[in-house]
Amino acid sequence: MLFNLFKLLRVRQWLKNLMLFFPPFLAGTLFSLTHALQIFIPFSAFCFASSSTYIVNDVFDRKNDRHHPDKCTRPIASGKISVVTALLFASILVICSVVLAWNISVTFFGLMMAYVAASIAYSAKLKDIVLVDIFCISAGFLLRLQAGGAAFNVAISEWLFLSVFLLSIFLSTGKRFAEKQHLGNEAHNHRKALVAYPQGFLEGAMYMTGGSVLVTYTMYVISRQSSVLLYSVPLCCFGLLRYILRVQSGKGGDPTESLIRDVPLLIVGVAWVSMVGWGIYGR
Repeated sequence: MLFNLFKLLRVRQWLKNLMLFFPPFLAGTLFSLTHALQIFIPFSAFCFASSSTYIVNDVFDRKNDRHHPDKCTRPIASGKISVVTALLFASILVICSVVLAWNISVTFFGLMMAYVAASIAYSAKLKDIVLVDIFCISAGFLLRLQAGGAAFNVAISEWLFLSVFLLSIFLSTGKRFAEKQHLGNEAHNHRKALVAYPQGFLEGAMYMTGGSVLVTYTMYVISRQSSVLLYSVPLCCFGLLRYILRVQSGKGGDPTESLIRDVPLLIVGVAWVSMVGWGIYGR
């Protein structure tokens, strides 16, 4: 029971919540935080909140997941955890996240609750609506970014906002394209929106937004007027192309799994953090 409850948390997906630290990291204020709780509490609040939404999503998707070759083993879909138990666990997680978020700031609390509401709406209905499903996923990343700014009192620049927005659309279309490739004729049994996307649309959208990410990130770097940061643009380009290669090769498009399992992507990610960190903090 405990192991299956732990699986419901989807701990690997907590990597997405590192987006909270982008604002202070890029603003050069991350290491000025003197108390560990200043970092731990916002991150924990979003981890609890996101895990609760994953559980709700699994409840809504339990019938469709039984038709999926990989997701059929999830605790709720396989019947190892009952719906009642799962929803009770999700409620406990939400309460924990609310208590933590309320003690940070009203703005952070509002952004986190907006994330929870958007995620539940996505699970209940919006994931079946073409394009809306992709923009809902993007909204989750943007709300994390804004919540990070609110938690650490950092203003989000226009170019950073656009870069994260377009990157999230890029990753979402890549994930949907990979799912459509993987499921084939069984796609309609798993996700209604997949069969509504015309042939070539998701692939084209992935290319378009990938190029746009490179442009907006370059503009963000130029606005920082740092020669070291400028050299991170080739790393960004390599990372985008590596993700496209992974998707086109049929290796999956889940951003978290791609980062963990794809060694070149992981190396580029670490190199990007190191180079940007040196450009901002090494002066």
